[in-house]
Amino acid sequence: MNELVWIFISALLVNNFTLSMFLGLCPFLGVTQKLETAFRLGLANIFVMMITAVAAYVLNTWVLIHAPYLRLISFIIVIASAVQFVEMAIKKLSPDLFKALGIFLPLITTNCAILGLALFTTNKGYGFVEGMVYALGAGGGVTIALVLLAAVREETRILNIPKMVQGTALNLIIAGIISLGFMGFAGLFGSH
Repeated sequence: MNELVWIFISALLVNNFTLSMFLGLCPFLGVTQKLETAFRLGLANIFVMMITAVAAYVLNTWVLIHAPYLRLISFIIVIASAVQFVEMAIKKLSPDLFKALGIFLPLITTNCAILGLALFTTNKGYGFVEGMVYALGAGGGVTIALVLLAAVREETRILNIPKMVQGTALNLIIAGIISLGFMGFAGLFGSH
């Protein structure tokens, strides 16, 4: 049980996919205009990561035993299929969210955080339970990163910020400061 807690905390905070490994930066910088949209995209990422973790386990355990060279292409196909499912579900259940997410919802397909999850889970040799905990922590970490940046960006709209720093420059400065804060978790929990 202690190992599962460490896997979760590590993926959520210490080795946060977005803020420590810099994976999934497209949605991180592109969809964080509104807090609600960022949170919902984070939930979609968690869902896709959970499906990816299950698929990675099944593929590694039963399908790709004698064909590890097909691992990468298999993961890409599974991720693309899962994202299509999520896209159809969001379009049906929440058309407003579908419009708000725009191009960034299909971009989950090419989100390197999702592919990274499948590869890291495989390389770390995680079983089913460990892979699911890792996916939940990683997805939660991506969601935290999206929500934090969106919250700060919403607050900066009411501030008098010099034009030179507004836009992308300010977003990168904020992202860097948040990332530095998350790097402190590595010292807090020690290297593992």
